[in-house]
Amino acid sequence: MAARSALHAKPSPRSTAPTSKLFRNPKVPFAFALILADSVLVSLIIAYVPYTKIDWDAYMSQVSGFLGGERDYSKLKGDTGPLVYPAGFLYIYSAIQSVTGGEVSPAQILFGFLYIINLGIVLVIYMKTDVVPWWALSLLCLSKRIHSIFVLRLFNDCFAMMLLHASLASFLYRRWHLGLIIFSGAVSIKMNVLLYAPPLFLLMVKAMDISGVISALAGAALVQILLGLPFILSHPIAYISRAFNLGRVFIHFWSVNFKFIPEPLFVSKEFAVSLLIAHLVLLAAFTHCRWCRHEGGLLNFLHSRFLSLKRSDFSNSSFKILKKEHIVTTMFVGNFIGIFCARSLHYQFYSWYFYSLPYLLWCAPFPTLLRLILFMGVEICWNVYPSNAYSSALLLCLHLVILWGLWSAPSEYPYLDNKAYKEKRKEK
Repeated sequence: MAARSALHAKPSPRSTAPTSKLFRNPKVPFAFALILADSVLVSLIIAYVPYTKIDWDAYMSQVSGFLGGERDYSKLKGDTGPLVYPAGFLYIYSAIQSVTGGEVSPAQILFGFLYIINLGIVLVIYMKTDVVPWWALSLLCLSKRIHSIFVLRLFNDCFAMMLLHASLASFLYRRWHLGLIIFSGAVSIKMNVLLYAPPLFLLMVKAMDISGVISALAGAALVQILLGLPFILSHPIAYISRAFNLGRVFIHFWSVNFKFIPEPLFVSKEFAVSLLIAHLVLLAAFTHCRWCRHEGGLLNFLHSRFLSLKRSDFSNSSFKILKKEHIVTTMFVGNFIGIFCARSLHYQFYSWYFYSLPYLLWCAPFPTLLRLILFMGVEICWNVYPSNAYSSALLLCLHLVILWGLWSAPSEYPYLDNKAYKEKRKEK
């Protein structure tokens, strides 16, 4: 009798809640379906679309020099020129060479898995926030250029952005120290990840006390030191000047943006300085008027943090829990500002912000049709080869419209209510 009653007993609400919640949220099964469908698509691309060699041979030459014992960065070169990436790049591609033997075909399979892993992480970020509707997640799988960058070009941007997205996912789970270590690993592969650094620092100051910020930054710095140690000990100047060169001038012909600017002006120092000033002004404006609006602006926010430090007030009331939407929005918008002000964007650089596009478009107060038009317009511009003055000017206009939409969007309260946070913790 007891056994029969046990069989017919209703499961507790706590045990059924996660399952029912899983099936009630259409994003979850749809995300799994997208991963499955895109896995098939990636397999077909690798099997039937011809591979085009661009940087692979150069990567392998640079790695071969490193594996051969060379530690002078000025002597590590390939077909496309000297090595210009930090040390993490060498370790990643050394591992790839050892696994694939330097052959393209197995490397494509590896990058196919990388593409799916990255997509899975991005989908987690989107599902942890409540900004983009479930059906719009399909946009993340519809880029011809992104598939090409991952499985037909094998660029190091793919690894850098996968780690960046992994660090962002860590921040959503409030694992700030772990996220900073992963973020530093992404920087060690390609320095474009530093476009996320200003908004990330702001979020850290909001979410942690001063000791937490310092220890997290120290962990990130330690990653850079350990990865670069063999080169720092032997040829420090060559390593730092080559791997962290912020003054590189890219070739005008290969740029997707600002192609309508005459080449002499494009490569000029004056144009670079003007874009840098625009970048800093836009970051300051968004920080003061958007990201710190509910704290009374940037100066009031910094003043309140200074007072907290002076009083040693590191209580929970002083440092509140950041909403996941605020973390993702701040990071994605900060990076997009850097993209908007970048002097040169090569085709592989599309991966720097493509995965944030649906999110940014749904943050802006646009009708859905306009969002889709903007998304398709950006994708078309990135698939014009070679880029020309018209496609480049159109891309700049599309970026400007998106940026204006982000500026004019309502500013949401950035902190999670303590009561709501406790309820969410109970649900878990």
